[in-house]
Amino acid sequence: MTDNLARLSELGVSIWLDDVSRRRLNSGNLAGLVRDKHVVGVTSNPTIFAKALSDAADYDEQIRELAGRGASVDAAVKEITTTDIRNACDLFRDVYDASGHVDGRVSIEVDPRLAHDTDKTVAEALDLWKTVDRPNLLVKIPATEDGLPAITRTLAEGVSVNVTLIFSVERYRAVMDAFISGVEQAKANGHNIAELHSVASFFVSRVDSEVDKRLDKIGTDEAKALRGKAAVANAVLAYAAFEETFSTDRWRTLAAEGANAQRPLWASTGVKNPDYSPTLYVDELVVANTVNTMPEATLDAVAEKSELRGDTVTGNAGEAQAVFDALAAVGIDISDVFVTLENEGVEKFEKSWQELLESVDGQLKAAKEG
Repeated sequence: MTDNLARLSELGVSIWLDDVSRRRLNSGNLAGLVRDKHVVGVTSNPTIFAKALSDAADYDEQIRELAGRGASVDAAVKEITTTDIRNACDLFRDVYDASGHVDGRVSIEVDPRLAHDTDKTVAEALDLWKTVDRPNLLVKIPATEDGLPAITRTLAEGVSVNVTLIFSVERYRAVMDAFISGVEQAKANGHNIAELHSVASFFVSRVDSEVDKRLDKIGTDEAKALRGKAAVANAVLAYAAFEETFSTDRWRTLAAEGANAQRPLWASTGVKNPDYSPTLYVDELVVANTVNTMPEATLDAVAEKSELRGDTVTGNAGEAQAVFDALAAVGIDISDVFVTLENEGVEKFEKSWQELLESVDGQLKAAKEG
């Protein structure tokens, strides 16, 4: 069943699971995915934690302990989430060592309410790094305008970063520049840059969801013919930007000192439109030195149904640009699409974080009463 997943790994795509919970950790489910399905990393986000806390009894013991010592809601959420992440880091430690510290990575996101506050984002990123205290952690920082300097400053302190909520190639270029600046500063600060790692999480399916909605509203045959094409084209252009940036003299100087390039990570790869193949955002984004982080349903679909054709990205930037030219021709304002998606992304994570806080608050109160 896992031949496709093995093949995907052989083609240079690191398979990460886009989910973590105490149930997965305690039941052996996550260990099984590492053993049987070539999963070599995990990502989390506020929505994932909100779901994990809302429908599982696995946290009851820790909730009672936190309630017993009068922990605040914010402190409880931090302790609960960092405990899961620390345990996941320990589970992936063998993968981390075997991969030369490239994979075996586990991500935790800064409080999404800080997405537009550079100083507080940096402070929280450094605090999460110290609290989890595992070398295979990645701290997730959103690629908002205020997040960009936070990325540089966090890396400059020797902390590995997962940059999240990237939608446009323009913003991605700014992210890569922030990353390289961070590595340069880390080197100047005396950190071992060979141990500094980063991924850039480029969101995929949400681009099609927003663009397709606008194409349907336009309603012409030309517009309808472009449905389901924007997301992959966007990612292909992103990879071309990655190749360009990490072949510059500026980067080569750092690479000669042992620096690791920031890998593109394809995020939001679960297909939201049932008309599309469930493996669309995996099959069409196969290229070496990338990560694809998938929900388990997508992982299973790839194992069972994927039709891998080798590298489907390199050299296709011209075709991808033609898709964007066609989108503009039918009236799609792609810049507005990206602004909308970034704003919605931050808002969704803020809402999930609030749901998480409310869920834990209710559980703490129930534990005190019980």
